[in-house]
Amino acid sequence: MEVIGDLPRELFLEILLRLPAESLMRCKYVCKYWHSLITNPKFIQLHLNYNYNNNVCVLLKRCLVTCLGQKENLLSLVCGNGFSFENLDVDLSLYRKEPCLQLLGHCDGIICLSNYRDYILLCNPATRESMVLPESCLPCYPWIRSLISQTTGLGFGYDAKSHCFKVVRIVSYWEELRGSNLPHFSRAEVYSMGTDSWKEINVTVPAHVRYSPCFETYFNGAFHWYAMDDNGNEVILSFNMGNEEFQVIPMPSFISMHDHSICRNLLVWNDCIALVIYPERGIEKSFEIFVMKEYGVKESWTNVLTIGPLTRVERPLVFRKIDEILMEGSHGQMMSYNLRNKEVKDLPIYGVPKSFSTLVYVNSLVSVKGGNQMLDQRDNT
Repeated sequence: MEVIGDLPRELFLEILLRLPAESLMRCKYVCKYWHSLITNPKFIQLHLNYNYNNNVCVLLKRCLVTCLGQKENLLSLVCGNGFSFENLDVDLSLYRKEPCLQLLGHCDGIICLSNYRDYILLCNPATRESMVLPESCLPCYPWIRSLISQTTGLGFGYDAKSHCFKVVRIVSYWEELRGSNLPHFSRAEVYSMGTDSWKEINVTVPAHVRYSPCFETYFNGAFHWYAMDDNGNEVILSFNMGNEEFQVIPMPSFISMHDHSICRNLLVWNDCIALVIYPERGIEKSFEIFVMKEYGVKESWTNVLTIGPLTRVERPLVFRKIDEILMEGSHGQMMSYNLRNKEVKDLPIYGVPKSFSTLVYVNSLVSVKGGNQMLDQRDNT
């Protein structure tokens, strides 16, 4: 049996697997052996698997007001049964004062952020490694003066076939003189971490994405947006990271469409897509939860639960557990609602109202510059 110091190698590995990535980043400089062990792709995968099974947290983006009255973005982790939280030391200099900064998705410890205008950033908050993606490859048609282009959809995910992280971008084009709320046409491109480049994909974008940050969700290898089809019907537009194809998923037929006084959030709950419907305004709000029990099948939408009526609650954020959902309070405070005992807790986490966005997150050593190389080993560990 191999011994490291006074410890068997297996016990030494078990100890390292339980350390957070921040500690392991320091430990790898102890000696050459520790460095080679901690940077080994198989160890990185084992550490990731351990955290998926034991240390799933919630990543929170919020805005705070500085002493000078300016709004700044801050990333925090919400962990443990006691709702402990810590602010992350992540370089957000590109977006520090950007009010529209969005969390676009999380995969294996890597998150994607953007303001939908300029930069798209991949970042591992644990290792503090980040990378700005290269510029778009889509044409801007400068010779057509009446044509206006705008990024309408962004999504981040993982392609299990090619073992590669990807970002998808949808760019829509409007003609100024048409006067329509729907774009003239849309095009899509995909960034692959494996090639560090964008490519346009030759597919039809079958629906028009509408900006709705609370709706954007990564699930089942696909990214999802709130969208409208050519007939003006509300739908869910998804993009599969593996086959790079779009799919239109119908909304439940029994919810009130085109009612702008009703908000729609898309979350993941108990390994299913969950649609949460609630009023935009009101002292008291009730939250109806519809679950798609069979992915992609309209008839499988089921109204499984109604939360409330609750006071002081603005909107749902994320299911932290099967029986617990985190919500944003009407005055910029995070709250927790227990589905079993219907208890509401105020958490000591504050921010500018309506600035909260969340992701389910795991701490990892996966590199934003070589994550695909690590994940090539996934089936061999």
